[in-house]
Amino acid sequence: MGASLNKVGVVGLGTMGAGIAEVLARSGLAVVGIEVGDEALKRGRGHLENSTGRAVKRGRLSAEEQRAILDRIELSTSFGALSDCDLVVEAVPEQLGLKRRVFEQLDEVCRADTVLATNTSSLSVTEIAVSTNRPEQVVGVHFFNPAPVMRLVEIIHSVLTRPEALAVVQDLVERLGKIGVTVGDRAGFIANRLLFGYLNQAAAMYDSGHATREDIDAAMKATGLPMGPLTLMDLIGLDVSLEVCEAIYRETRDRRHAPAPILRQLVTAGLLGRKTGRGFYSYDEPAAPAEAATAGPPPRVGVVGSGPLAVALIRGCLRAGADVRFVAGDKEKAQAVGAALEQSAEGGLERSAEGGTELALLAECDLIIEAVAEDTSVKRSLFAAVDDVAKPGAILATTATTVPVIELAAATDRPQDVVGLHLPDPEGELTEIAATVVTAPEVVRRATEYVTALGKHPVRCRDRAGFIVDALRVPYLNDAVRMLESGYADADAIDAAMRYGCGYPIGPIADLDRIGLGHAVEVLRALYTEHREPAYAPAALLEELFTAGRTFR
Repeated sequence: MGASLNKVGVVGLGTMGAGIAEVLARSGLAVVGIEVGDEALKRGRGHLENSTGRAVKRGRLSAEEQRAILDRIELSTSFGALSDCDLVVEAVPEQLGLKRRVFEQLDEVCRADTVLATNTSSLSVTEIAVSTNRPEQVVGVHFFNPAPVMRLVEIIHSVLTRPEALAVVQDLVERLGKIGVTVGDRAGFIANRLLFGYLNQAAAMYDSGHATREDIDAAMKATGLPMGPLTLMDLIGLDVSLEVCEAIYRETRDRRHAPAPILRQLVTAGLLGRKTGRGFYSYDEPAAPAEAATAGPPPRVGVVGSGPLAVALIRGCLRAGADVRFVAGDKEKAQAVGAALEQSAEGGLERSAEGGTELALLAECDLIIEAVAEDTSVKRSLFAAVDDVAKPGAILATTATTVPVIELAAATDRPQDVVGLHLPDPEGELTEIAATVVTAPEVVRRATEYVTALGKHPVRCRDRAGFIVDALRVPYLNDAVRMLESGYADADAIDAAMRYGCGYPIGPIADLDRIGLGHAVEVLRALYTEHREPAYAPAALLEELFTAGRTFR
């Protein structure tokens, strides 16, 4: 059906609408672009000329191709110019009342067989469709900005949409060379529904003083994301972010989508992000150069544990030139750690670690890291025993992911010297340093210096379930599972939406298989225990697969 389209209308020629018109014209379609007045039409023409002009300068279009594209686009201020279009795409600002008025006008001027599409990013397609006398001909077609560059298009059907109308849009998206994912009509669809729960939670995390904006952004960027959440919200626009969060909250009543107070306050103050020069960050003056992290020689490190995490920690410390001691539970485990380190030495690891089964080996260590089983009683017993052998001033650190650090600190006579030291990726550079209510500031400072000296990137936060990365990442993954189990979208569509629409290196369903369903369930249970938010309870499908020892793929 898409191949039978000859002429497509676009209502609204802002940055997004002009981008859609350009994409359509690039594919050889005749396009009619509509704006409300001559000034707006002039701006729309400017968007088209500037965008295609940049492509010419970059060698992606010839001057002749640019002219051919622009010649295919007819510009008008009259809705009557849409009368012979086969499909019309509405791309006006994200206001339900405005979109409904546009669709009422389209219903009057367009042929009865014309498919009407809305480029809404978060509003109900059904509510827009029922403002016409042809709701069965209305489809959502959500392009991502900038439309000529972004590959993803979400195609949304309401309960009223005819399969034939949906097929017209699906075939068109394929003709445009885009990746189309088809979903039901839910606020935020796939990408924004998952993205803005995460972004809003990051804003709330900053608002609560859990971590600085810089540490939140650095932590999430270290997981492979194109940018940190607060920087991304500034780029999107805080007013747009607020609108999307409110639309999703109205439908779901999920309190994680209720806009964070700081977000609403910034919008009320007119601080909308990059476009106004200030949002979470200030852009109207050059940023002060970041203060270089200070780091002396690597500390003497002790590691307690024998699993993969302990081995990764020892290996990383040795690579940084640190003197390392390790303690395993018994002789066989100590030998296994030694064998694993010997394999690393064959791969270029020059230093070696002294190991055994006696905690006394750790007596002269500056930093002692616990990396044993995620069991509170085991960890508490170990911390009490380490407390007896560690020298005064030594920092005691736990790699616990779901056990509160304060519970382990309380098992010692030196709780001020205890921190959390969490590595979201044991082989990666990011290290989260979690301080309890009794951790001494000087200890946090020294822990930061030690981590830097060991070649890692430190970020600081409070002692809360999930620290930074897991507290933001795992609930987002859980939301994706709820979306999957509801039948609203399949795993391939969910993963494609986040990869191609948001630039994620891996989709959420694939990411769950990567980090392990057991880890996700444990983190969610800890978050739910701490917050008592229903959205933090593990999705039933996630629990079932974990219990069955299965993965999603």
